[in-house]
Amino acid sequence: MLDKKYDYKKIESGKYESWVKHNYFKAGDLTKEAFSIVIPPPNVTGKLHLGHAWDTTLQDIIIRYKKMDGYDALWLPGMDHAAIATEVKVVDRLKKQGINKRDLGRAGFLEKAWDWKEEYASTIRSQWAKLGLALDYSRERFTLDKGLNDAVTEVFVKYYNEGIIYRGERIINWDPVQKTALSNEEVIYKDIPGAFYHIKYFIEDSDKYLEVATTRPETLFGDTAVAVNPKDERYNKLIGKNVVLPIVNKLIPIVGDEHADIEFGTGVVKITPAHDPNDFEVGNRHNLERIVVMNEDATMNSNAGKYEGMDRFECRNALIKDLKEEGLLIKIEEMTHSVGHSERTGVMVEPYLSKQWFVNMKELSKNVLENQKDKDKKVNFIPERFEKILNNWMSDCYDWCISRQLWWGHQIPAWYKEDKIYVGKEAPKEEGWTRDEDVLDTWFSSALWPFSTLGWPNKTDDLDRYFPNDVLVTGYDIIFFWVCRMVFQSLKLTGKRPFKDCLIHGLIRDKEGRKMSKSLGNGVDPMEVIDNYGADSLRWFLTTNSAPGQDLRYDEDKVKSTWNFINKIWNASRYVLMNTEDLEKIDLTNLTSSDKWILTKLNKTIKRVRKNMDTYNFNVVGKELYKFIWEDFCDTYIEYSKVSSDNYSTKSCLILVLTDIIKMLHPFMPYVTDEIYSSLKIKDSENIILSSYPKYDKNLIFKEEEKEIDSIIEIISSVRNSKAENDIPKGFKMVNNFNDENKSLIDNNKELLTKMLKCDIISSSTDELSKVDVVFQYGTLSLYFESKKQTKEDIENLIKEKESLENSIARREKLLSNEGYVNNAPSNIVDAERQKLEEEKGKLEILISKIN
Repeated sequence: MLDKKYDYKKIESGKYESWVKHNYFKAGDLTKEAFSIVIPPPNVTGKLHLGHAWDTTLQDIIIRYKKMDGYDALWLPGMDHAAIATEVKVVDRLKKQGINKRDLGRAGFLEKAWDWKEEYASTIRSQWAKLGLALDYSRERFTLDKGLNDAVTEVFVKYYNEGIIYRGERIINWDPVQKTALSNEEVIYKDIPGAFYHIKYFIEDSDKYLEVATTRPETLFGDTAVAVNPKDERYNKLIGKNVVLPIVNKLIPIVGDEHADIEFGTGVVKITPAHDPNDFEVGNRHNLERIVVMNEDATMNSNAGKYEGMDRFECRNALIKDLKEEGLLIKIEEMTHSVGHSERTGVMVEPYLSKQWFVNMKELSKNVLENQKDKDKKVNFIPERFEKILNNWMSDCYDWCISRQLWWGHQIPAWYKEDKIYVGKEAPKEEGWTRDEDVLDTWFSSALWPFSTLGWPNKTDDLDRYFPNDVLVTGYDIIFFWVCRMVFQSLKLTGKRPFKDCLIHGLIRDKEGRKMSKSLGNGVDPMEVIDNYGADSLRWFLTTNSAPGQDLRYDEDKVKSTWNFINKIWNASRYVLMNTEDLEKIDLTNLTSSDKWILTKLNKTIKRVRKNMDTYNFNVVGKELYKFIWEDFCDTYIEYSKVSSDNYSTKSCLILVLTDIIKMLHPFMPYVTDEIYSSLKIKDSENIILSSYPKYDKNLIFKEEEKEIDSIIEIISSVRNSKAENDIPKGFKMVNNFNDENKSLIDNNKELLTKMLKCDIISSSTDELSKVDVVFQYGTLSLYFESKKQTKEDIENLIKEKESLENSIARREKLLSNEGYVNNAPSNIVDAERQKLEEEKGKLEILISKIN
């Protein structure tokens, strides 16, 4: 028997460990159809945040549903090494201990990094457990484990031999704090104050000059030309001449190139091939020298002359001062511009000429675009609109810089000897070769996750059975980071899409719609929420309060209301279990109309729930279950069942409906449903996750009884309202004046109506009592009662009640006029508020009439 009170802490304690111990989450039943889901592996830099909790709970709902629906469902857990993010954290920890990364050496540093990984991997596993995730731990992977490392090496060598991976000098995004290259996706753009510095570039042997505007004057030392548009009549006659580079006082050519925009600025641009991607291309077209003017830490190098050793911004200030003193600064035009910053360290990124490893994206992107045209082979995005992000990124992508100047990660399998390069799975046998010290971009290994975790490049049973995966659940913010790369790598390396469906969710925000961040102090620790309200409350809130692709606003009040919902389910379950203790088997041979009504409502709910579970509309599932459980089962059927509480079929019906309710709730609320299920005497499995998900049964649809009890519900509600409006006491008499066709509606449900309304149903009217008629489409019901004489005190009470109602109406009107509330609160709660408002307005009219 269930405890009297719902105690989530007691229920959730130790239950997860029992699930794992009994292998309830383990896949591998070859008698069933396979289903697999891709987990976005959390990185080992810290604890899971609320977005992770949302992400993984959505996946857990899917996997539990599929397991219960008869699939051999695999959810393989794993974690990502997160090269830059983890190395930053480990380096910071070492600094606090007075240890320099370089002093440790590569091997010593990696030992510390692996210690970090083990520490935080343990934390993440404990948080997965707290959330109740149905993960198959027998298959857990890590992006730096041997199998995945072998897969990464296999791809690198294969791509190098095919010419897809190459090494070359390019302008890359450079993080001067971490001293590593970044991919475009690892750069975050921020609007910051800046300026256009208008500088004089004097034409050789002339007192005339060209006006050049730049936002980065400190790169001037690397200028090797100025460019004008060949079609610009103001300047095209100057093409082929030289200008004097300010401060440096050396000659550089004036070149004609369409990169110079006639309509923008002065129409003259400085060309710095080693510090700007566009200038790099101009330099290639005109065979210009590439001069790097900064060190890896963004201090100026020897090419900057007297400014050598200065920080780039310190140099800027000193240079501007000198330009002004020499009369070479025309003006400073302040403005705000969007500038790239490192996602990990927050430092302003420096465009930097560097020799790096790249992936040629031409063939890979083309494969994706072609595959997305085939409806049978494409990745299906839910919602569909997010497919545009994939297609747009693949249509306009640059070669991918994959080398990172770090130690934590997959070390590049390339060796150098003089001017020779060797790439292979094993080191060269000859002496004198030096291995590349760089590691690969984290996303390179993460892109292989859907198939490398199943054993690729080896042919394994798991790869054959579970790949391609059925679904990936992820946020729209990493479609171009991760989803795109998984798609092109999978198509190239396996000839198949990585997963059939890609379910997209939004970002989690605070109650005001702001993105959660440390600076705002509005972050929420999901583990603290679980401590306060339980995992089931958090899971239900996260997964039923927004549609696919939409952002979710965290609202603690809604988590509290979910706790109330679970408490209601708990109390209803206790009632059912206490009143069906003598039930030995399910017997539906003697059903009442109320029994048939709830079975009909149940099966209609099962049908709608299944449809929306299969299409990932969990918010709709939430609304369907909430309405059925709260209104139909708890508030209506349980009360009606008390009329026939000794009926064996009614008891059977109570257990059957409760069992199907907790089964449908289980993917959302695994802990409380497991606890209730374990208290059932009649069940189809030892544990709820091994039980069968409810199926629609057309034989349990009773249309006539459904219509009959719907009418009875309407009658009871209307009579109760009339009682309240007219101060009719208990024990009133009711006469059935329905037309002949509908008289049986009352006659067949006399016992139910008398108990629910606390009245006597009589055959004829009486003149001794006051009378009120309640009108229905079927006729009228006459209510007879002894009138109560109104006193002064009664009228005063009515006035107080009127004032209370007016205050409540004003509060509800204010709430419903708030667009933020109406747009973001669950629609069933908003609809309930509207309904209550109308009811209160009706009651107010009656009260005013009574007072008058």
